[in-house]
Amino acid sequence: MRKLLALATVGTVALLGGQAVAADFPEYPTIEVPDVDYDVGGSFYLRGSAALNFHWAPEVVHPWFDESDAIVDYGYGYSWGAGFGYETGTGLRFDSTIDSVETTGLKITKDGGDPDDGDYTLMLRSTVALANIYYDFGLGDLGGYSGGGGAFAYVGAGAGVAWNHAETSSPYGVPTPVPTGTNVSAAGAVMAGVGYDMGKWVADVGYRGLYIDEVNNAPTDETAEGYYEVHNNWIHEVRGTIRYRFE
Repeated sequence: MRKLLALATVGTVALLGGQAVAADFPEYPTIEVPDVDYDVGGSFYLRGSAALNFHWAPEVVHPWFDESDAIVDYGYGYSWGAGFGYETGTGLRFDSTIDSVETTGLKITKDGGDPDDGDYTLMLRSTVALANIYYDFGLGDLGGYSGGGGAFAYVGAGAGVAWNHAETSSPYGVPTPVPTGTNVSAAGAVMAGVGYDMGKWVADVGYRGLYIDEVNNAPTDETAEGYYEVHNNWIHEVRGTIRYRFE
């Protein structure tokens, strides 16, 4: 009985002593570590664009008689289009676009003393589909742009196809007016500009140099006098774009 009483006394003292020692240790606050936000995230977007343009080309080639006429006046017009794209959040973005491009005023003058002398003016309507890549960078430190808001600049390039419809205004009274025609050609673009990021909406304005390899009036017979080709067309545009992000 005495042994049991002694054991009970020792256990009670040990328990009370342990509680007293535990009470002496300080209590530390719980620290919550937040998730790291690298400010990098991708998003899809829709875009719409409109532009005024200036159409340049060096000459009009006439394969039938192996001659060419220098272009004396350059064209002007407008374009509008839409697209769908994806931005990676690292400064890189990609999109596909389709644009309706119109110009008028590209002109040659024939003055060789022939019945068909006079001014010939081209009216061009093209549907241009391009796959594009861009790099956006912040204007403050010229670093990678991750869509964090504010002003930015961009450069870009694209490649694709142009479906061309060409009509020519011939001089009054010529024996045979130049036939209308259509063709498909390789196309490309270079781009640069500045913009402002408002979150879901992004606006920019910039330059686009649209290249169309060849415009001609097929299916006119290439051996016929009325067939022509216009190579190395550059359509210089001042273009505004609005993008809407799906976040």
